[in-house]
Amino acid sequence: MPYENLKKRLDSGDIVILDGATGTELQRRGADMDPAAWCGVASLANQALLSEIHGDYIAAGAEVITANTFASSRVVLSRAGYGDKVAEINRAAVDAALRARDLSGNPEVVVAGSLSHMVYLTSARVPAPAEIPSEQEIAEAFGELAGILKEAGVDLLLLEMMYHPTRSPLVVEAALATGLPVWFGLSARRGGDGRLLSFYREEDLPLDDIVAMIPPSGIDAAGCMHSGAEITGDALTHIRKRFQGPLMAYPDSGYFEMPEWHFHDIISPERLQGFYGDWLDAGAQIIGGCCGLTIEHTKAAVRARDIHQDAL
Repeated sequence: MPYENLKKRLDSGDIVILDGATGTELQRRGADMDPAAWCGVASLANQALLSEIHGDYIAAGAEVITANTFASSRVVLSRAGYGDKVAEINRAAVDAALRARDLSGNPEVVVAGSLSHMVYLTSARVPAPAEIPSEQEIAEAFGELAGILKEAGVDLLLLEMMYHPTRSPLVVEAALATGLPVWFGLSARRGGDGRLLSFYREEDLPLDDIVAMIPPSGIDAAGCMHSGAEITGDALTHIRKRFQGPLMAYPDSGYFEMPEWHFHDIISPERLQGFYGDWLDAGAQIIGGCCGLTIEHTKAAVRARDIHQDAL
């Protein structure tokens, strides 16, 4: 199994390259984004394009590629009118990633299934409380998606954008129940007073409250993702206080306005390479990119890794 070999490398202190954005890269290459489910539906009509994207990341040096399943739980797809295609959409996404691995000729590439706690995506009209699914419905949807991803053949589950105080534990529970390896990625923001907070917008929730949701066992890696590069390093410091396993860092750049990502003021690969170097010096072992970042940013991660290793 490719993950077993990757885990041995992490345990020995090796650096692993994670891919870059999948959803925003689909958009950047011309795929339509759904007004209710963002990139969640795109896997159906864009399997060849998805495989191309995954393949390009592998060619750039990515050792872990992430299936396009961030926005494809039942609670999200049902709002978009695709509640009857949850399994089909997610299997299509995983198949595209597995196909890219096969075509690359590198069986050691690890395929991750993305699992978020999104129940709706930011739009012009935020759903009224009565429209939001119950906690039981949400938990069932997370469990369903985790099971589909396992059956479809992913090697690990990547928990992405963990920031919600009640939904994050539900995702953790669903992921651990599969028995698959699990990585925990939280998202952060800076408060008006400079404090590091959860990405949660409804209240100023200390980031440490989310860090505390990382269980004492069962999580193979934890880190900060879908957050600005300028705050990622500070977030890793908070995570390290509780979690002693491999740290990961994969920031975003630009901003989101449903249903599209806006590629404005994207951090240059050269500047991000400097951040990667700082995070590696601070102990991070998994580096990559999230929304807005591209193949060139993956190449920057590879360069940062090589420089870091040469300096040892």
